[in-house]
Amino acid sequence: MVLSLTIASFLVGTLVGLTGVGGAALMTPLLIFGFQVPAATAIGSDVMSAVLMKIVGGFQHYRQQTVDLRLVKWLAIGSVPGSLFGIGLLHRIKEAQIENLNELLIHGVGAAILLVAIVALGGRVLRWINPNVSLPTLPQLDLSTASGRLATVLLAALLGCLLGLTSVGSGSLFAIVLIGCFRLDSHKLVGTDIVHAAILLLFTAVGHVGLGNVDLGLVLPIWLGTVPGVLFGAQLCRVIHQGMLRTGLYVLLVAIGWQLVSHA
Repeated sequence: MVLSLTIASFLVGTLVGLTGVGGAALMTPLLIFGFQVPAATAIGSDVMSAVLMKIVGGFQHYRQQTVDLRLVKWLAIGSVPGSLFGIGLLHRIKEAQIENLNELLIHGVGAAILLVAIVALGGRVLRWINPNVSLPTLPQLDLSTASGRLATVLLAALLGCLLGLTSVGSGSLFAIVLIGCFRLDSHKLVGTDIVHAAILLLFTAVGHVGLGNVDLGLVLPIWLGTVPGVLFGAQLCRVIHQGMLRTGLYVLLVAIGWQLVSHA
């Protein structure tokens, strides 16, 4: 199991390095269906395994000065307590001994993946059909105003709660927010997203450890695969067309999300 999990994790890490998205959305279903891990343990172990990958990438971007630290700060002020609240909800659900808890969590993960993938894929398809199409845009937030900071914190808290419950969204959903609400240029988008995700996942992982949702026997093989996979993928992205690759990944995520939602 260790070798197969490491190999699978390397492939997931490579995709993350290539596209910047898809880590939890691929790893959590892989653990649930491929390795028969209970949903709560899969969520917690996935979050813990993602921490090292994000820290390594975030440190590199910080050294390159491709991070908007002010934006990271205000996102983290909302997302960290939001994720801890989500973990608290997960704990309450487990304590309530709800019948078919594992199925409920699987459906929640699937819904989060579908949300991310359909929004991203839908925009790409519409632009492909009509390059001049005018799509709805998110309101632009200005961190120099009190209302902009408050909206940023509240939005980050909502997405952080989703992450705490499902492990999905630290990269994909926040990347959509960074593009839509803050109009970051491309060279700071990925770095800001990764550094914020590293902070968010660190606190979220501590919460899952406290609830006993983390299996280090899973985390270590995932680390052995994802960290070199991310570095390898980052090198490959120089020669592979990003648009086609991301479109293919989002199609895959739609299929995975639908399988999780329809899982009985």
